[in-house]
Amino acid sequence: MNNYFSTIAPCTNDSFLLIAGPCVIEDYETTFATASHLKTVCIELGIPFVFKSSFDKANRSSVDSFRGPGFERGLEILARIKRELGVKVISDIHAPEQAEPAAKVLDILQIPAFLCRQTDLISAAASTGKPLNIKKGQFLAPLECSNIIKKATAAGCTQVSITERGSTFGYNNLVVDFRAIDIIRGLGVPVVFDATHSVQLPGGAGSSSAGERKFAPTLARAAIAAGADGLFIETHPDPDKALCDGPNSLPLAEMKPFLETLLAIRKAVKPVI
Repeated sequence: MNNYFSTIAPCTNDSFLLIAGPCVIEDYETTFATASHLKTVCIELGIPFVFKSSFDKANRSSVDSFRGPGFERGLEILARIKRELGVKVISDIHAPEQAEPAAKVLDILQIPAFLCRQTDLISAAASTGKPLNIKKGQFLAPLECSNIIKKATAAGCTQVSITERGSTFGYNNLVVDFRAIDIIRGLGVPVVFDATHSVQLPGGAGSSSAGERKFAPTLARAAIAAGADGLFIETHPDPDKALCDGPNSLPLAEMKPFLETLLAIRKAVKPVI
């Protein structure tokens, strides 16, 4: 297993890495409030935490959908959150030219699922020297992640994690095969499970994606039991009013008791980090 977690957010056998935040940066106030609450909860529970929010959702279903504040303004907000709260931050990049400037702010660069096979993007991100979290495409089998990992390591990256987020299963639906956690970990990298995007219904609302957030806790519990090294969870103070991925985001107020349950499962199974 590479040293991704030991350098970014050290975990013990009783904890897991949490990557969490609102899907997209809506404004500074909402972003700060969410990050601050999550930091407080994670400190109380002893969970290593990295704050996530996107500066640009470049793959929204509709041209009219809210995408975020954009690259420059979004990085400014994340830099401010990082400075004021002292938290690690992660966000998606979508083009090779974004890698270097993003790396000046982000602690981890994330490659979106739809772009996980883009060689130039992965190489540019890897060349920054920052850790990479690469989301497995919904169209890939777990073993195919070996090719993604090789692209990153060939460009000099030694800190790679793969995020499992479900596989395409017919129209507007995803399914999770928890064998993927063992398979991908067998490739020598940590596995993060995306509990909220895995319950997304891509394009299910016509001009936007739908989601079934009620199933996210079930999948998260199963992922921790199966040995996932970390969890990716989108959360919002008021998911029904969120400007992106509200239907599959968890209410911020429910995060603490939810994480307490996950910690209890983690302590029971004690997987090898």
